[in-house]
Amino acid sequence: MEAVLKAIAAPRRRQILALVRDGELSAGEIAEHFDVTRPAVSQHLTVLKEAGLVSERRNGTRRLYRARPEGLGELKAFFEEFWDERLDALKREAEREERAKRGSSRAGN
Repeated sequence: MEAVLKAIAAPRRRQILALVRDGELSAGEIAEHFDVTRPAVSQHLTVLKEAGLVSERRNGTRRLYRARPEGLGELKAFFEEFWDERLDALKREAEREERAKRGSSRAGN
């Protein structure tokens, strides 16, 4: 999970992930979207690949990149567990307040 967090910490890498989310692009096609050198984009792609967030496929001399959503699985599970716990706590508190409210309205009758 640490490699994934480090990889997506950089805004440009998040932008690259968004570009290859729905289909394959070559490194050159990705580089066209940014005002940086192709080697800089290649370095970003290497970080994303090592974190398991993109896959690379060779097509002749071209390397095509595509997002691997499953690479975010562990991070997604962490956030869902955290979020679920917070939602459960919120639900319990709301139910407690509702019971208290009903109890005080009955006492007034």
